[in-house]
Amino acid sequence: MNPVATRIEKDPLGELSVPASALYGVQTLRAVQNFPISGLRPLEPFVVAQVWIKKAAAMTHRDTGRLDARRADAIVAAADEVLAGEHRDQFIVDPYQAGAGTSHNMNVNEVLANRANELLGQARGTYSPVHPNDHVNMAQSTNDTIPTNIRLAVLRQLPALLASIDGLHLALAQKGVEFDDIVKAGRTHLQDAMPIRLGQEFTAYAGTLVRARKRVLEAADYLNDLGIGGSAVGTGVTVEPDYPARMNAHLRSITGITTLRIGRDRIQLMQSMGDAAAFSASLRGLALDLSKIASDLRLMASGPRTGLDEIALPAVQPGSSMMPGKINPSIPEMVNQVCFQVIGCDTTVAIAAEHGQLELNVMMPVIAQNVLLSMQILTNAIDVFATRCVVGIAANAAMCHYWVERSAALATALMPQIGYAAAAEIAKRSVREGTLIRELVSREGVVPLGELDAILDLRKMTEIGVPSGTHGSVAGG
Repeated sequence: MNPVATRIEKDPLGELSVPASALYGVQTLRAVQNFPISGLRPLEPFVVAQVWIKKAAAMTHRDTGRLDARRADAIVAAADEVLAGEHRDQFIVDPYQAGAGTSHNMNVNEVLANRANELLGQARGTYSPVHPNDHVNMAQSTNDTIPTNIRLAVLRQLPALLASIDGLHLALAQKGVEFDDIVKAGRTHLQDAMPIRLGQEFTAYAGTLVRARKRVLEAADYLNDLGIGGSAVGTGVTVEPDYPARMNAHLRSITGITTLRIGRDRIQLMQSMGDAAAFSASLRGLALDLSKIASDLRLMASGPRTGLDEIALPAVQPGSSMMPGKINPSIPEMVNQVCFQVIGCDTTVAIAAEHGQLELNVMMPVIAQNVLLSMQILTNAIDVFATRCVVGIAANAAMCHYWVERSAALATALMPQIGYAAAAEIAKRSVREGTLIRELVSREGVVPLGELDAILDLRKMTEIGVPSGTHGSVAGG
C-alpha cells in the first residue's frame, strides 16, 4: 500500500503531518485526533451556515477596504464552491468537541483559506496570501460566529419543517371531512365514553398541528436577532462599527432570509442560548403532539380480529418474518421513535443551555447538533407520515358502529330522563349481562318507546346539546 502523501503544517502547539490532498489544516487535524467520539460529521446546515458567515464577512471587509479585493474575492469564490456542494468531505470535526465550536470554525477557516490560495495560484498549506485566522476569520470569533450559525441554520431548515407540518395538517383535515358521518365509541382512560365522530377526531388532530406550528413559528422569530459583530465577549472589540449592519445586509442577500435583524445587545445574545432552547422546546411540543397522534392511529388500527379495527392503515411492508399475512403500523411506529429522539435531543439542549458561564456558553456544538437533528428527522418523519400513512387511511364504518352500540357510556344519554344513579345501574347491568343499552332500555321500559330513538340518537350525541325525547326530565319533575 502506498503511503499517503503529506505536508507539514505548524500551529502554536507545534508541527503535524497533514494529508497533502486535504483542504483542512493542522488545527482541524488536531480536533480529529482529540475528538474521535461519535464517528459523525457535522450536519450539513451547520457547515453551510458557517460558510455563509465567512462569505458575508469577506464581502463586508471588502466593502470597508479592510480586506483587499483580491483576497476577499478568492474567499468568496471558495465559499461559493462549498455552497454549491463541493468539498463537503473536508468538514470532518466530530459534533462532540470542545471550545464552543472553535474546531468547527477553524475547519471552515482552513478549508476556505486553502481553496482561496489555490484559486490564487498557491499550494495548499501555504496560507499565503490568504490566512485562515487573519483573513477568513477577520474580526470574528468562534464566540459570535457559532451562535449566529445556529440561528441561520435553524432558519434555513424552517421552511421545510413548516411545509411538512402543513402537508400533514392537510391530510388529517381531509380525513376529518371524509370520516365526518362515521360515529364511533369515544374512550377516556381507555374505557367506554360518549360517542364521537371519527371525522371529529381527525379534525382535532389537524387543529393540534395548527397550534404546534404556531408555537414553532413564534419561537423561531427570536432567532432572527443576530449577535454577529460581538467578537470575543460580545463587546465588539476588533470590529468596525458598521460591521454588524453590513453583515446583516449581506447575510440577508446570501441566505434569502429576509427577516434577519441586527442584534441590539450582542453581549446578551452571546451569553444566552435561551432562544435556541426555546425553539428546541417548541420542537419537543410538536413531537409530543405528533407522537400522541401516531399512537392513537396505532390503537384504532389494532387487530384486525383482536383489537379495535376502526381504521385500516396502508400496508407498507410485511409485518413479521414469521407470521404470514401480518401487517404492522410501521409508519406510526417510526414516528413514535423519531418523537422519542426529539424529546431526548431537547433534554440535551436544555441542559447545555443552562451550562453556559459568564460571557459564553461553550456547549454550543451539542446544542447545534441536537436542534438541527431534531428538525431534520421531524421534517422527514412528518412527510412520510402524511404521504405513506395518513392519506391512505380507510375507515371501518361497520366496526365503528359495532363498538359504539356496545358502549356502556350510552347510558349517559339517559341521565336527563332518569338521573345519574338509575343510569349507572343501567350501564352496570349492560356490562354484566352482555346486553346493549338500547336493548335493555327497550325491554325494561325505562323510557317511553316512542322517545328511545331520539334519546339514543348517536349522531346527536356527538354535538352540543341535551339528549332527550319529549318525556319529562329528572330536573323538571
